[in-house]
Amino acid sequence: MKKLVLLFSLFLTGTLVACGGAQEWDSSSNITLYTRDTSSGTRAGFMSGIGFDEAAEDDSLLADGFVIKDNTGILTSMATDEYGIGYISLASLDNTVKGLQFDGVAPTIANVINNTYGLKRPFNYVTRSLDDFANDTERDITLAFIAFLQTTDGADIVTNEGAIPLSSSESWDDIKADYDICLQDNSAVTIKFGGSDSIEKIALALTAAFAPKCGNFVPEHDHTGSSDGFKRTQGSEKDGDNYKHVGFASRPFKDTEVGTEGTQGQLAWDAIVAIVHLNNEVTNVTPEDLKKIYRGDYATWEQLLS
Repeated sequence: MKKLVLLFSLFLTGTLVACGGAQEWDSSSNITLYTRDTSSGTRAGFMSGIGFDEAAEDDSLLADGFVIKDNTGILTSMATDEYGIGYISLASLDNTVKGLQFDGVAPTIANVINNTYGLKRPFNYVTRSLDDFANDTERDITLAFIAFLQTTDGADIVTNEGAIPLSSSESWDDIKADYDICLQDNSAVTIKFGGSDSIEKIALALTAAFAPKCGNFVPEHDHTGSSDGFKRTQGSEKDGDNYKHVGFASRPFKDTEVGTEGTQGQLAWDAIVAIVHLNNEVTNVTPEDLKKIYRGDYATWEQLLS
């Protein structure tokens, strides 16, 4: 009988280990570093927020072995990599990962609004120059869309998608009479949107809601980074195959990205969140902690926790 009990106990222990039940998070493990590429507005905002501005566009300053992924890729990776750390838009944060407190403040919409959360950043838009559209129809639909962004209807969509809208007092019904273009059939017209992939989810929701209100134009989305938002509307790629009518940037526009008058503005507020696996024991980081992690001063999690 004792032998039988012993065998059963060994079997149960082996089963638990195989299923991961007996395994605990090990702080002595190496940190796996995830980051965005150098064209990303999220990377620029994150590095600036932790006092590591020089690393925004220079991979050589980061710790060895870092992994570059987009916003969705980092979110997905943190759901499975127990020893990784990355950063994403607050609008993308969900319950599959742990969003870390920043200087003791939780990453919530309320804390962004009350200005206690430090990694706050703007979501901006830019259009083509008003005299640089292929035709009046594309220009007028674009202008109608920008007006829609600033209505209470647009604000509700921004809120539903996890960002913080700017204040608004007018609905689309209040202003739609100013946009005759939306009374005609625009189903053969394609309007191209791009730029920041952190804003992609919001942009998709906004265009899906607005297209039926403006003649059923066809929204086409191709979000490849904040830098492309300006390049492909008014910059070096505005006349190339990847040109856009509307671009988005999840950071302030640079001095080299000043568009023509009336073509740029703010869509919403957002924040950047450092994220880890749910099993990770870390709950709070400081700007200096994150700088040391991304610079390579901290190679293991126990160095951060000590």
